Amino acid sequence: MNERLPPLTALRAFDAAARHMSFAKAADELNVTPAALSFQIKSLEDHLGVAVFRRLNRAIELTEAGRALVPGTRDGFAALSGAWRSARRLADTSTITVTAGPAFTAKWLAPRMFAFAQDHPEIELRFTATLRLLDFDRDDVDIAIRFGMPHNEDAFARSIINEWVTPMMSPELAETIKTPEDLTRATLLHQDDVAFLKPSIQWPAWFAAAGIGAPPPGGLRFSQADHALDSALTGTGVVLGRVSLAARDLVEGRLVMPFDLSLTTEAHYRLICPNGAETRPHIKAFLDWIKDQTKEILVLDKGRRFVPAASVEEISGVR
Repeated sequence: MNERLPPLTALRAFDAAARHMSFAKAADELNVTPAALSFQIKSLEDHLGVAVFRRLNRAIELTEAGRALVPGTRDGFAALSGAWRSARRLADTSTITVTAGPAFTAKWLAPRMFAFAQDHPEIELRFTATLRLLDFDRDDVDIAIRFGMPHNEDAFARSIINEWVTPMMSPELAETIKTPEDLTRATLLHQDDVAFLKPSIQWPAWFAAAGIGAPPPGGLRFSQADHALDSALTGTGVVLGRVSLAARDLVEGRLVMPFDLSLTTEAHYRLICPNGAETRPHIKAFLDWIKDQTKEILVLDKGRRFVPAASVEEISGVR
């Protein structure tokens, strides 16, 4: 029996044919003629000493040997592809691919990207706005920005924004809302994207911390925080806004915070990248830039009366 591996081109032809279960489709994928692909499969079978496909009328099917070969070729080419992408990324010092949630991308990253481009014209930023769990190697991502409770990362991780929430509204609406009790008669905007956080940082928790009972029923519900903020900007209602997403609107006066009471949470934004990547010059430039940009939020901390959501839950039982 021949112990040497067959040529890589033959294995690639087999992998494509096994995935498509069609020589013609596999040939299209590999940009070769069906005759050339069939020749590669035949050379692999000669090398192995047994057939890997049964040729049927207008169809093919895997033999027992072919079925045994499928997992190894599939995983092997996936590993090769991942290694190749990793090597290419290490060689690329002019591009950074960043993934963040849709709300954070729209409200925090996007408005600030012009400043980064001006400071670093030699670096091209690419964005993937998703909450899906990503694999740095498989998904060609350099940096992930994620929000949630702290936990151990098998990667470099840096906390960049500690979250807090408080009622936010348009300046015009604020003319009619002078006390926390006025909120019991206001249209409240609800955000379902933080429903997973325990303890809660939603309206019942803020009302309990303010000592004004339960929030009024009804209001408007949004699956994404940026949509709730956009609604508040139009004067539709009052949002229990997250400072991370509303910072620019607050600094520039499009939203106001009439009350100093703010709920804090242990959930925070983390910047994550593969171990060692944080020292690469273009990645480090982005990390340093992010750190500098978050100083804007620290200004908004001044004059706030912070109450941990955990203490509200303990005292009031609101969850």
